[in-house]
Amino acid sequence: MTAHIYPGADHTTQWFHNAHPGDTMPHPNVIVLHTTEGSSWPSYGGGGSAPTFTVHPDGRVRQHFYANESARALVNASGGVETNTLNVVQIELIGTCDKGGPGVFWPSASDAQLAGLAKLVKWLTATYPIPLKSTSKPWLSYPSSYGSKNGQRMSFSEWNNFNGICGHQHVAENLHGDPGNFPIARLIKLVGGASAPAPAPSKPTVDLSNVVAAARKDPGAAQGHTTHAADVKIVEKALRAEGLLSATYASDGSFGTTTIAAYAKWQRKLGYTGRDADGIPGMTSLKKLGAKRGFSVKA
Repeated sequence: MTAHIYPGADHTTQWFHNAHPGDTMPHPNVIVLHTTEGSSWPSYGGGGSAPTFTVHPDGRVRQHFYANESARALVNASGGVETNTLNVVQIELIGTCDKGGPGVFWPSASDAQLAGLAKLVKWLTATYPIPLKSTSKPWLSYPSSYGSKNGQRMSFSEWNNFNGICGHQHVAENLHGDPGNFPIARLIKLVGGASAPAPAPSKPTVDLSNVVAAARKDPGAAQGHTTHAADVKIVEKALRAEGLLSATYASDGSFGTTTIAAYAKWQRKLGYTGRDADGIPGMTSLKKLGAKRGFSVKA
């Protein structure tokens, strides 16, 4: 049975299986969330009204029964539907669904306060056939969530056919309104893990010496044309974006007279005059072009 013990739980302090053994559930497929309406660990009458797990907002978890064993925190009237025993894992959250009530107000819980619950739900949905999805019923604020008049309570047939995560306020045959307007979408996002942001595209790097060699027609420029061309084309693209090089100019990466003339315009745009605006890139002017047009420069 150790496979049904959550590795992150304290399963000794309030272990109620021996005092109140439940029925073995073949395939847990529902999670029901409760709030304890208190700020400390409940006694649960020695286990007579205990859930499967209790989660503290600081992340601590106590396990009271095996995860595939029926717990005892739901009303289960005779002659109706099964609740506690219907493949349901029950989780009590220490705190309240009533704004101003005792302990953490779970409808406004922070991601840090949800973290311990998220880890437990992640383990449960990975271990059992419990879909990581919410009931389609509304998660109403308390006290509107109490009773059965506001459309949040499942019918017997809806309850019998439900798989996923719901609150006490949704369970057929019950009246309680916890956990109120619980942030279920945020919990599911935390359990599933937010998509990793796409890495920022890396900036191309222009080697200044390659561009200068091509512009000055140094003897090595022709020999290293392929390498020089890659850098020159980046500069030409930036000059074209600045409107200094015609959009129809066929870039060949050679930094010829047309590109030199365009670069001289860029230098003059920066305030260079005379020989300083000769169309031959220098570190300062090229860095400024790169900063504006998305490339970096190395000497």
